[in-house]
Amino acid sequence: MTRLFNDPDDFLDELTEGFVAASGRWVRAVPGGVVRSTRSPEPTVAIVIGGGSGHYPAFAGLVGPGLAHGAAMGNLFASPSTQRAYSVAKEADQGRGVLFSYGNYAGDVLNFDAAQDQLKAEGIDCRTVLVTDDIWSAPPDEFEKRRGIAGDLTVFKVAGAAAEEGASLDEVERLARHTNDRTRSFGVAFDGCTLPGKSEPLFTVPQGRMAVGLGIHGEPGIDETDVPTADELAELFVSRLLQEVPEGVEVSGARVVPILNGLGSVKYEELFVVYRSVDRLLRAAGVEVVDPEVGEFCTSFDMAGCSLTLLWLGNEPGGELERLWTAPADTPAFRRGSVSEREHVDSSATAAAQKTIPPASDESRHAATYIADLLARMAEAIDAQADELGRMDSVAGDGDHGIGMQRGSRAGARAARSAADAGAGAGTTLAEAGDAWSDQGGGTSGVIWGRILQTLGKTLGDEAPVNAAVVAAAVGEARDVVMGFGKAKVGDKTMVDAIVPFADDLSASVEAGRPLRVAWPQAAAVAEQAAQQTADMAAKLGRARSHGDKSIGTPDPGAVSFALICTTVAGELPPADGAG
Repeated sequence: MTRLFNDPDDFLDELTEGFVAASGRWVRAVPGGVVRSTRSPEPTVAIVIGGGSGHYPAFAGLVGPGLAHGAAMGNLFASPSTQRAYSVAKEADQGRGVLFSYGNYAGDVLNFDAAQDQLKAEGIDCRTVLVTDDIWSAPPDEFEKRRGIAGDLTVFKVAGAAAEEGASLDEVERLARHTNDRTRSFGVAFDGCTLPGKSEPLFTVPQGRMAVGLGIHGEPGIDETDVPTADELAELFVSRLLQEVPEGVEVSGARVVPILNGLGSVKYEELFVVYRSVDRLLRAAGVEVVDPEVGEFCTSFDMAGCSLTLLWLGNEPGGELERLWTAPADTPAFRRGSVSEREHVDSSATAAAQKTIPPASDESRHAATYIADLLARMAEAIDAQADELGRMDSVAGDGDHGIGMQRGSRAGARAARSAADAGAGAGTTLAEAGDAWSDQGGGTSGVIWGRILQTLGKTLGDEAPVNAAVVAAAVGEARDVVMGFGKAKVGDKTMVDAIVPFADDLSASVEAGRPLRVAWPQAAAVAEQAAQQTADMAAKLGRARSHGDKSIGTPDPGAVSFALICTTVAGELPPADGAG
């Protein structure tokens, strides 16, 4: 378990500070993560990677010449927010475009896509290549739905080397996609990982058993088997990966890069014992092993487990993928060959922009104070249920929903109070809360609740009185926004299963003339019932999708937390319509 930390809420900030202090030769801190501390001789395409913390050396440890230009860093196992991804990309951009690359997880996709949209709106050409190497997370005919695990390294390395050679954004994107198409991975675990401040791991594996096909965020394995010997594990890895050779590659004579990756607490010596058989089995299959790697490249905090990745270079020596994989690189955690001397850039902190509070009516400022109080109550309610929300999420997901909701709701409450105390109206207060929730909460829940609060704020504004009709309309807008960008629908076992009936019932009640103090509690009860009914569903979206029927019997944590917040607000409504 994790032992060395101070306040768990400060873990990301403190690990970032320590990492930068130890790695100033390669990186400097910027809002949202790190970028190179050196400048290329000539401007290149910027490779920006990222994801949740807890996977070192992915992602910050792979920033440096010949590899990534920047890494957006989220909280433990939570995707970096839109603001973080955008900020890092802006700092990394050299005028030749930005390539985002990261593992295929719902929260990362939502946040990085939103950051990409912002960059494009500012005239910066930006592309995305998702890493989808995990063969256990979806069948071959649904390759695009697979998640990214240790195969991240191959895609990042090839893209970084291509950029270093001066390739265009079109060419860098092509090569990154080609590398992803040629990369396959398979992981196992013997025990789960424990996040700072928690006494129990996100999942457990029975003594003497091994989870097969697990995810790097603590998602349970797809299957389970007895713990094998090192030779038997190598046989399992190699035999399964040889069943899925990329199109256009002949196994006999194929040139392959094997990467045996430790997930956190498996020792290097153990990995070498396994790799001994991996190498032998690959060569017996007629494969030519090229420049293998054994070590930690994408971990899962203190998880006991490992994975094998195969990058299929092709059948001809010296091809483009082989040239780029073996090209020099110099980062805190991955070094190869020798790169030229680089000029260091100014590492002074970027000055924070001063926020201006827009004017607001007295009625809206009064509503803002009430909204700040509501957000504080919401954060308290989430705190009380965080462990249970995490337990529900761990059944088929990664178990961090409670932690993410805690971080986000606390940050949202603080931002709302600060805005209201500064004289902000209802709209600005909600928008500030949404920005903070998204940034600190991270992950899927962070971006969703950020959008909800921002949409509520936009609809309420800072001038008009806040009444039942306006609130119902704002909730309806938030529902549509969540469904629009998340692509979820009723029945997919997500928050949408609670927000749709809540918004519909609230709107119908308000249209029938019921005051908010009556309509909201009634709609909250509908949301609570809908959330509990998700227990009968199988997950169809997000990380839980890979585990399908495992989620049956447990309500969706996102729907449950939404209903909890609605119920909390219901208990705080004033005796008459007006504020809130």
